[in-house]
Amino acid sequence: MSDPVLATRNLNKNFGALRATDDVSIDLRPGEIHAIIGPNGAGKSTLIQQICGGLAPDSGQVLLNGQDVSGYSTQARAQAGLGRTFQISQLCMEDTVLENVVLGAMGTERMAWRFWRPALKRPELCDRAEAALERVGLSDERNTRCANLSHGQRRQLEVAVALTLSPKAFVMDEPMAGLGAEGSKRLTGFLDGLRQEAPILLVEHDMDAVFALADRISVLVYGKVIATGTAGEIRTSPEVRDAYLGDAA
Repeated sequence: MSDPVLATRNLNKNFGALRATDDVSIDLRPGEIHAIIGPNGAGKSTLIQQICGGLAPDSGQVLLNGQDVSGYSTQARAQAGLGRTFQISQLCMEDTVLENVVLGAMGTERMAWRFWRPALKRPELCDRAEAALERVGLSDERNTRCANLSHGQRRQLEVAVALTLSPKAFVMDEPMAGLGAEGSKRLTGFLDGLRQEAPILLVEHDMDAVFALADRISVLVYGKVIATGTAGEIRTSPEVRDAYLGDAA
């Protein structure tokens, strides 16, 4: 079995008497999509924030390619190869599609936010941005303001921004949120191919997408992983059916 690209080891986070993550240990292996599912309030967002650097755990570790990145900032984790998309869009709505992706490409540099440098005139950044837009099918929208994109196109743009970092692993927080059936179908097909470039840790409520994509699924309930397995194993688990899936299984 290959060593995991991304892993958590015994992550714990308390908010007063509430245990938001309870001794969570999961891993993401090369070439796979590992989905994290669970009811609202299960601790999924808290877990993602701990993995990506937005929230420090009370105890435990986050490992990227075997390296402990628990003390790294969000930007340092991105520079180390952790690519993230968000549940709520973090794009610059007044900037163009290309400008958003160039800013993402600047995230690979330690002096990324020196805006007085004419980033859009730097061929290496623009080439990286253009290649990412081509990958996600947004090349024709390069000069469109982000605010004028459809919801599905903004999701594609977030993936393009993450691609500029040449990520070793993706963390995607509800990428299907707000998409219609056709948009979800297109994004599902894209993510299915993307796993070969970098594995994907996927938090998602769209069970059709989860069961279509995931090699493994972990179920989080009240901050604790109650089951990890293939789609078939999760569908037939009595504990998972009782705690979350119900008739959706």
